Amino acid sequence: METTHLDAAEAARRLKLVADGVGEALDRCGRGRGEVRILAVSKTHPPEMILPFISAGQTAFGESYAQEAALKIPLLPAGLEWHFIGHLQTNKARKAVGLFQYLHSLESLELAAELDKRLAAGGSSMGVYVQVNVSGEPSKEGLEPAALPGFLDSLAKYDRLVLRGLMTIPPYDPDPETSRPYFAKLRELRDKYCPDAPGLSMGMTDDHLVAVAEGSTVVRVGTAFFGPRKYS
Repeated sequence: METTHLDAAEAARRLKLVADGVGEALDRCGRGRGEVRILAVSKTHPPEMILPFISAGQTAFGESYAQEAALKIPLLPAGLEWHFIGHLQTNKARKAVGLFQYLHSLESLELAAELDKRLAAGGSSMGVYVQVNVSGEPSKEGLEPAALPGFLDSLAKYDRLVLRGLMTIPPYDPDPETSRPYFAKLRELRDKYCPDAPGLSMGMTDDHLVAVAEGSTVVRVGTAFFGPRKYS
């Protein structure tokens, strides 16, 4: 899927294709249209690839690298919604606070404290999703499920961090159905430990329809919009 010469019409077609699929998945499981936020994962893609999607109406984007985002976001229109979806190092908290309204990968109280301090200094707040490693894969970031209740109790003291829900990334498999039990497990953890923060950030291009069926409220879609990344 070549994206170098993408125009707004093609961007709109891709956005509609994904939105229609999500809408149909919501219909099948008896959920209401509009219950899922589609996040366009623009990490590693330059501003000229992102602009056609903005022109086509997309307003929420996901980035994974604070340094890259710091160069790219100022070149794009104001008023967009920026979500940090990668692993955020504590020493990058100051930079992230100035760029992002949401963090999908909170997993340490050290980072929570630093973000809270930076947000308080600027008089702002940030919506956060706590990342949980439901698969137990050593290569995956996130809390062990057993650590989640204690973490949430400690997180409550950071007033500038607004808990939106939980996030997970299942093991990669070309068959999207293999992700289902991991998504179901995250939903169970949400229902048990933070039902008042109902967000579930789960599902990417290959498995987002399964995630929707299991209760996702935010899907992180990159390849279906921008094509394969040219670099990592």
